[in-house]
Amino acid sequence: MSNPTNMKELCLYAKQAQQNRARVHRLKHAHDGRCSGLTDAEYTRVQIIGKKSYSAKARKFTHNRMWQHQSRYSVKQLIEIVKT
Repeated sequence: MSNPTNMKELCLYAKQAQQNRARVHRLKHAHDGRCSGLTDAEYTRVQIIGKKSYSAKARKFTHNRMWQHQSRYSVKQLIEIVKT
């Protein structure tokens, strides 16, 4: 059906064209069982560039060193302030 001449032929042509496009898409994107998920060894072997590592060292930094600038007065200085 090259050129539809009436509405019925046009509707049939459009439906067949859509089915053909869907068939071509399915064939193009079908993997035929060649692709599967990664095994554990393959997954751990993959290194992601730019990934930050969140380790115990980072946690310790946020609990300790990150807040050192907040301690403005030592205990001795606070005692002196209270006395005055």
